[in-house]
Formats: sequence, C-alpha cells, structure tokens
Amino acid sequence: MIRFAMMRHGHTAWNRAHRIQGRTDIPLDDQARADLSAFALPQDWREVDLYATPLSRARETAQIVAGRQAQVVDALIEMDWGRWEGQKGVDLKADPKSGFRDIEQWGWGYRPPGGESAAEVWDRVAPWLFGLKRDSLAVCHIGTMRMVLAKAHGWDFDGPAPFAVKRNRLFVVELHGDMVRVANPEIIRLERRDA
Repeated sequence: MIRFAMMRHGHTAWNRAHRIQGRTDIPLDDQARADLSAFALPQDWREVDLYATPLSRARETAQIVAGRQAQVVDALIEMDWGRWEGQKGVDLKADPKSGFRDIEQWGWGYRPPGGESAAEVWDRVAPWLFGLKRDSLAVCHIGTMRMVLAKAHGWDFDGPAPFAVKRNRLFVVELHGDMVRVANPEIIRLERRDA
C-alpha cells in the first residue's frame, strides 16, 4: 500500500476573481505567498517524494511549504477548460446557451468546449499515479484532485460531492495495485510554523 497526498496550490488573482484558470499559467499572488509561508508540511510528510504540476502556482506552493523543489509531472496539470478559461463560472451559468454545468451534474464524460472531460483527466493521471513506488505528495489543482478523490470515493459526478477541496490541507488516498481508496485519516492540515 502506498499513500498519496494531494495539496491544492495557493491563491492567484484569477482565483480571487472567480475566473476559470485551467492550464493558463497564473502565478501565486503576494498574499498567497505570505499566507503559505506560515505553513509547513506535517512531520510525517516532509521526506516523501514531492511532485508538482508544470504550472508555476503549483511549483511555487510546493517550494514554499516543503522548502524544496518538487519534481515536475506533466500528467498532473490542471484540467483543460478550453474556451472557458479566463471566464467566470457564474457568467457561463447565467447563459443557457453556454452548456456550463455544476460539477454535481457532470458525469465522467462532460467536457467544456475545446477542453477535456473528467474521464480524460483520469486517463492521463492514472498511469503515473499507479506507477508510484513509495509514499508521495503532489501539489496540484482542484480539477486533478477531484478526479483522484472521485475515484477513491466511488463518486461519479452525479449529486453532491462526498468531499470538499480546501487549501492548506493534504487530501490522502491509498493506492492498492490499480485501485485507489480513501485513506484514514483522509484530510491532514498543514502545520503552522510558529506552533
């Protein structure tokens, strides 16, 4: 059994403006850098293999919290939102012609125009994930995290999600062969440096 922890990157200007980022490489903002500098990885997670996506917001978050560079993994990059990147979900939802849906109504096949489906994200992440040889931690994105957590929980993007991806936490799953399951504990908070 291998433990795999995921952490969401810190805030960017687009996060704060509620814009869909996808693969657009928006950096952390100064407030995120200051906030993240107050946290460190929990002791049990400081020596594991550390990974991040190619996007600067994930790589910098890893550097700040772990105090070391992460290995970059292309497969972990955020979901491609296609023509919706840079737009606001609330605006897309208000336009009945956009085709925008809340995540609870996606199913695995839902795809933004010009983007990728949840199933396609999982199909590119899974080979890398099941190739891990030891406990590992990845700083990544909410989209990527949702796919792994959906598989671990047996959720099919139909109805309320059994998890909520928040910042400054590790979301942990266990890998057993080619299966992924929720770990116990499933969520671990980062430690405050001044504690």
